Amino acid sequence: MKTLFDHHAQQEALLGPYALRADDAGGRVHSEDEHPYRTCYQRDRDRIVHCSAFRRLDYKTQVFVPHEQDHYRTRLTHTLEVAQVARTLARALRVNEDAAEAVALAHDLGHPPFGHAGEEVLNELMAGNGGFEHNRQSLRVVDYLEHPYPDFRGLNLTNAVRLCLARHETRYDSPQIEEFADIPSAPLEGQLVDLADEIAYTSADLSDALAARWITLEQLGGLELWRRAWGLAERAMPEAREIHKRICACRSVMSILTDDALAETARRLDLLVTARRRKANTAAAPLRPVDVQQNPQRCAAFSNESAGNLGQLQQFLLENVYLHADARQRQTDTRLVITELFRTYEADPSLLPKRYSNRIGNDGLYRVICDYIAGMTDRFCRNIKDIKG
Repeated sequence: MKTLFDHHAQQEALLGPYALRADDAGGRVHSEDEHPYRTCYQRDRDRIVHCSAFRRLDYKTQVFVPHEQDHYRTRLTHTLEVAQVARTLARALRVNEDAAEAVALAHDLGHPPFGHAGEEVLNELMAGNGGFEHNRQSLRVVDYLEHPYPDFRGLNLTNAVRLCLARHETRYDSPQIEEFADIPSAPLEGQLVDLADEIAYTSADLSDALAARWITLEQLGGLELWRRAWGLAERAMPEAREIHKRICACRSVMSILTDDALAETARRLDLLVTARRRKANTAAAPLRPVDVQQNPQRCAAFSNESAGNLGQLQQFLLENVYLHADARQRQTDTRLVITELFRTYEADPSLLPKRYSNRIGNDGLYRVICDYIAGMTDRFCRNIKDIKG
């Protein structure tokens, strides 16, 4: 079949020298022929969107329980918001949008039911058996647990996207995966997804918490980032109702952080280019993706001022939302549900689905139980716990 366009020519026209090209993908664990009109990163993205773990994100908790109110974010809508921000950042900085989108869409595939409370209890239950961390689990999902192909397990993603998943880092995430331990940083596309994740969940959790009335506008008045965002909303719609200003202010939090991330990342890239040219003693020394990965300082970042303001807001969310009395009660309920289910399978592995119990000899009983529970939605976990109970 004749190729519809020349991917290499398109890349050279659109991308900066520091952006991932197909030649930087690092291949796949299982070799495959290239597709005639989709790049390797587009194929990664499509495999992620079509896998069952991605669909299950629709009924996994982000912060607020999905079925309690139709408008709260789920783990799936959060993922889509991260992808949207990541694509915006990537396009503005002339890096590979398809690669960034693929990483964003896969970054939470390993999240268990009931949000971070589910992750915490699974990690405790797996103490002495390798623990549990959702970023490591995301890589396990795409490498092993998904198995749509007859000849091998996993989605067979490019190694560049796998590296980005393995090195996903935010305020709450810093996984250590031995395979990539000798690489200081992810490609710029992966670093931008890290920022997009923080931008998306901070704005969304703020919005959902206000809608749930767990926090008030008055409480937010002492936070610099919120004051800036509210000021933008006031100037944009001085006569609007409070609810519209509130929605606008939450969007403005996202805009402020995105603008800052673009400016600071561009500044750091310029500094790295200058340093590279000085070292090579030539102006013709383009910044390559490998230079970004080997640089000890991350290139994608917020400015010090915005990072401080963001940290202040995230600390507020921790104290007033994530540790809210209702959230703590849900954490207690989550602990009981997952622990009872885990112990039930531990006592009688025959209750596991055959496709899981068949792996016990290779993976060990505890890891198989953990994989099964981590893949459940909130709804399925509660329902099957009632059946097993």
